[in-house]
Amino acid sequence: MQVPLEVDYRNVDKTEALESLIRDKVAKLEQVCNQLDSCRVSVEKVHEQPRSGSPYRVRIDATVPPGHEIAVAKNPGEGSRDAPLEAVIRDAFQAARRRLNELNERQHGHTKQH
Repeated sequence: MQVPLEVDYRNVDKTEALESLIRDKVAKLEQVCNQLDSCRVSVEKVHEQPRSGSPYRVRIDATVPPGHEIAVAKNPGEGSRDAPLEAVIRDAFQAARRRLNELNERQHGHTKQH
């Protein structure tokens, strides 16, 4: 992995499984865009017993030259109360991957900029 990776855990126990999942997902982001300068992932448990939505929130901040930043936050809402942390992490990385694909297309002139 070439990208400097920072992972912050807030009110969530750091486990080898979570760390491995995050590293695998960052490696897949690198396949989409091999120019990632940095990637910061924040994993937090917001509430112990939420009234609605998942108690977890995942935020991904990545920088891509020349000075672009991708920011994705996933905090599943109503109807996903029992969403496991791993699913929230996967959803966040899937959204980040889409954003990187869009940025790649814009940088290489494959899409119109309105």
